[in-house]
Amino acid sequence: MTNPANFWDDRFSQPEYLFGTKPADFLTRHIHFLAPGSRVLCIADGEGRNSVWLAGQGMDVVAMDGSGVALDKARALAAKTGVHVDYHQGDITKWDWEDAQYDALVGIFFQFLAPDARAQVFAGLDRALRPGGLLMLHGYAPRQVEYGTGGPPNAENMYDLALLNGAFPGYDVLFEADYDAEVQEGRGHSGRSALVDFIARKPDPLKG
Repeated sequence: MTNPANFWDDRFSQPEYLFGTKPADFLTRHIHFLAPGSRVLCIADGEGRNSVWLAGQGMDVVAMDGSGVALDKARALAAKTGVHVDYHQGDITKWDWEDAQYDALVGIFFQFLAPDARAQVFAGLDRALRPGGLLMLHGYAPRQVEYGTGGPPNAENMYDLALLNGAFPGYDVLFEADYDAEVQEGRGHSGRSALVDFIARKPDPLKG
């Protein structure tokens, strides 16, 4: 069985940025949901395109990824851009999700997880998010497998809105969409894609 860290190190080992250096369109379209200065955790952040952009928008950004090669490139991108991101290397399935540490969590295209592992990570996201905090998830719908323009070849790894609503019961859904769009994000994501957006706020018992 291939070591996941080695697999991603190999994928990120080229000088080019596999998914480009510009942020996901999902973030630029929905940045208004995030208050400047928010403490944000970017999970499975890869080469840093999203964390660096968020830091440039005035966020206090922490980012994690399993690939040391990707993180080296992310740090280089942050330095070139003139922003600070607190980067950490770790296995997402073994990550220590500290309780209620973040104002927002951003997860973009981390669909290498099988359903059981994904459920474990989703539970960690809920634990790490402060009451009233913002969850921002963006990924592929199952029909993406037919398009073959990015992501794993496993439909069960993909999202649909029922799955995400069920994974975060009680959250106030601020925006959700399932749609097709043309995506040009480096060599890794290129062409017509089946996408799911999910933005929701964690319940805050103190605010009823």
